[in-house]
Amino acid sequence: MPAARSAARPAARPARRASRPVAERVARGSDARGVVMGAIGLLLVVLLAWIVTRPEPDPVTQSATVEGDLPRSVAGWSGEQLENAAVVMRAGRDLGLSERDVRIGVMTAMGESSLRVIDHGDDAGPDSRGLFQQRTGWGPYEVRMDAYGSAVLFYRALARLDGRDALAPTRVAHAVQINRDPDHYARWWDDAGAVVDAVDRAGVEVVLAPR
Repeated sequence: MPAARSAARPAARPARRASRPVAERVARGSDARGVVMGAIGLLLVVLLAWIVTRPEPDPVTQSATVEGDLPRSVAGWSGEQLENAAVVMRAGRDLGLSERDVRIGVMTAMGESSLRVIDHGDDAGPDSRGLFQQRTGWGPYEVRMDAYGSAVLFYRALARLDGRDALAPTRVAHAVQINRDPDHYARWWDDAGAVVDAVDRAGVEVVLAPR
């Protein structure tokens, strides 16, 4: 009698790992994205705080100072504007230029920066700086941001312009500055004359720092 055979058992299959519910998987993915977005938000807050609280850059030390009392106001110009006008006048005269050229320099600084040493440019010249809004090609930043130094740069360029005495003052300024509008400076010609006369009458002294 043949021996009884035991029924063969099928090989045991490895247990399948229970899959997580879809809702749980989505929730965990959302949590991860939330962490990332939170980190980005925190980074933006820190960056904004740094921009707001960072110290202003040290201003460029001016090579010229004005000693004496200037008028309180001349044709709407006052304070540091009149001081800067006095410095521009001194620069032009130091270079031996005519009084017309000196007045053109004051007029140009009025039209470019309202007689203020400003540390920014505009859309047309984002790298423009100083009284005359001179771009990088004019010279070093420290010179362009110095009232006397920037005036010297302007007057040296003006001195190379032959036949300028036959041109209208605004066209002389335009030939040096290459402004979009050649008549841009005309509106400040009378103010420049009034300021030059008033500064001269005040008898202030522009003192240059020793080099």
